[in-house]
Amino acid sequence: MADRSDDPGDDPDVPAAPEDADVPARASSRASSPASSRASSPASSRDSSWASSRASASASVPAASGGGVAVVAGGDDAQRAEVAGSLPEVDDSTPLAREVADDARRRIALAGRPLAPPPRTRVLTVANQKGGVGKTTTTVNLAAALAQAGLRVVVLDSDPQGNASTALGVEHHAEVPGLYDVLVEEVPLEEVLQPCPDVPGLLCAPATIDLAGAEIELVSMVARETRLRVAVRGYLERCEARGELRPDYVFVDCPPSLGLLTLNAFVCAEEVLIPIQCEYYALEGLSQLLKNIDMITRHLNPGLHVSSILLTMYDARTRLAAQVAEEVREHFPRSVLRTTVPRSVRVSEAPSYGQTVMTYDPGSSGALSYLAAAQELAERPTSATAAESTPASGR
Repeated sequence: MADRSDDPGDDPDVPAAPEDADVPARASSRASSPASSRASSPASSRDSSWASSRASASASVPAASGGGVAVVAGGDDAQRAEVAGSLPEVDDSTPLAREVADDARRRIALAGRPLAPPPRTRVLTVANQKGGVGKTTTTVNLAAALAQAGLRVVVLDSDPQGNASTALGVEHHAEVPGLYDVLVEEVPLEEVLQPCPDVPGLLCAPATIDLAGAEIELVSMVARETRLRVAVRGYLERCEARGELRPDYVFVDCPPSLGLLTLNAFVCAEEVLIPIQCEYYALEGLSQLLKNIDMITRHLNPGLHVSSILLTMYDARTRLAAQVAEEVREHFPRSVLRTTVPRSVRVSEAPSYGQTVMTYDPGSSGALSYLAAAQELAERPTSATAAESTPASGR
């Protein structure tokens, strides 16, 4: 359980977190739900859930009440501008008040805004072989933000640690069918998907402890690099054949390594999203990662490209963070998202309650940053940076 006495200095503007008394109730309600019913939920229930998620996108977004500002859910730009304009102006003499006012304006501009679905399913692998840069946090929060905007999203937890499954509140103990069964036993993907209890329209294929042994078992298997791609393509084809709604986004959360699980994720996807911590060590491994992506593009997946780079754990108080951000933007001007994700206590606390920060504290600076990043990701062309990844890998 997260330490609720964390220094609020990292995130001073956030409202109070839920009371600890809520945790046992939430945990017991999820534990009382049989894992088998989630794992084997019929296609019709998934389809109806996805059908309702887009219509109720604004209703599914929790009220971001920090600062007492009403959110214009689903409102047009003129309405949002009018509400934002009614906020009092705050000068730089009171930095904290200025930050609160800026977050209130961001909340008005972003919360409850529906997003247009892509013309076809976008499959993104979230990867970085360095640990602790925010891969899982980025995966689950971007997925939740897109689902709250009315899109249909699937998360494939390919990390044996199962942290994405924990954050999305889905069962992932040893008896639950998960991604291991898809990769090794060739179980259809739809048979292991579980709905996220807090975010309508979001499904997850969990990672169980069995996935830790999949790297060894896959070594001797035929077409070991393409097993996840075959599973995902088969799932999408079956959705179309049955007349079901297809997912708009598929996110693959990778382990912090370059083994067969990560290789399967690269071969499966068309886009790579790279979270980079704003510290020097995070830059050291980026060159090797890009070389591996370039090799996979040349030999296994010609359509793979780095579509987005997200700067995480950004601390505006340090010169180092600004220098790292400047260097990354200089090398990858078209790939780096404009949004940066700040260090935030609420982002770190949310998984201990089985939630993403998008539902745990939607008014926090971390939630607003991931919401902005999700909208930016959805609105940028999918292949705009395909040419940029190749020369960058040679640096």
